[in-house]
Amino acid sequence: MIPTRRKAGVAALVIAAAAAAGVGTYIPGSAAAGGNGSKAVCGAPAAGDARCNSRLLTKDGRTVTTSTPAGYGPTALQSAYNLPSSSAGAGQTVAIVDAYDDPNAVSDISHYRAVFGLPAFGPNGPTIRKVNQTGGTNYPKANGGWAQEISLDLDMVSAICPNCNIILVEANSASLTNLGAAVNEAAKLGATSISNSYGGNESSQDTNYDGTYFTHPGVAITASSGDNGYGVEYPAASSLVTAVGGTSLNHANGVWTETAWSGAGSGCSAYDPQPSWQSTWNTGCLNHRAVADVSAVADPNTGVAVYDSLRYGGASGWLVFGGTSVASPIIASVYALAGKSVSGVPQSALNTGALNDVTSGSNGNCSVSQLCTARAGWDGPTGLGTPNGITAF
Repeated sequence: MIPTRRKAGVAALVIAAAAAAGVGTYIPGSAAAGGNGSKAVCGAPAAGDARCNSRLLTKDGRTVTTSTPAGYGPTALQSAYNLPSSSAGAGQTVAIVDAYDDPNAVSDISHYRAVFGLPAFGPNGPTIRKVNQTGGTNYPKANGGWAQEISLDLDMVSAICPNCNIILVEANSASLTNLGAAVNEAAKLGATSISNSYGGNESSQDTNYDGTYFTHPGVAITASSGDNGYGVEYPAASSLVTAVGGTSLNHANGVWTETAWSGAGSGCSAYDPQPSWQSTWNTGCLNHRAVADVSAVADPNTGVAVYDSLRYGGASGWLVFGGTSVASPIIASVYALAGKSVSGVPQSALNTGALNDVTSGSNGNCSVSQLCTARAGWDGPTGLGTPNGITAF
């Protein structure tokens, strides 16, 4: 039975210990595997580049690592968002676009799936394919931080849509042009949804990038809104993508609750125009694109279990991740479960009753309150809300 969900609640610092059997909890700071902070996986981007939008749970400044999964796993996430993950998604293909190479990507995701009892890749089940930004197998140089991002993204697709095929497209670098070329390659290879868990500063080139890299009718493209609180990043600011914000997700006494995560990006784009579906949302952005559209869990203190064997920053194995890099592949995979998409237009705009409205929490201070403070209906940090099944998508 799916636990009932309150529309909003006060976030407690509780994380589910994601054993394959179900939903448990541990308290950050406890001997079980707690944390008391988080750190960004990727550093600030250079001009024209993007950073990955993932954060690692830490304790006393050191990355939390565990011998078994800690953090939400597939059972918990599917339950929280009322998803038909075991019965839907076959024949759909979710593409993950990231920078640089994770040499252990395929073996790590296979380990994650085995631990959680998800379908193995193979000729009679879902498939996984890894390519560079031109579709070849001459991969770019390895990068430990982006490898952690890749593991996070692949594990979230597996958790939400275990029957989906997966394509990992590795860009030559973290430049927005190379990442954009990887998006084009993902669409060329037949992806039905594409997740982009990264962002960079807005620029006057953004509308040109929209037309060059994100115009793929019939493909749902998601982008994480950022991890630095109120403020806008690209490509989440593109009018051709579904911008994905973040929440704190908690489970207690059979009830799921969510609040806006303080780190979720939001605001008004300086360059991209308002997409048609936002015209009735009262965003406060006038004729400019508002971020975000929808959301999912992103708080590292209510984070997800990820397996990454490539040692980086002194850590490897089972890690606990947050950041809107968690939320973007979750939403891309929900699109795949739904089996339909419209490029850049979240179907949630047409069926808000099938979303969990997040009505409390904030990501900063702003002159237009709904751009940084959750409320009933649309708000910046969480958009229209989080998935409640697949009919909104």
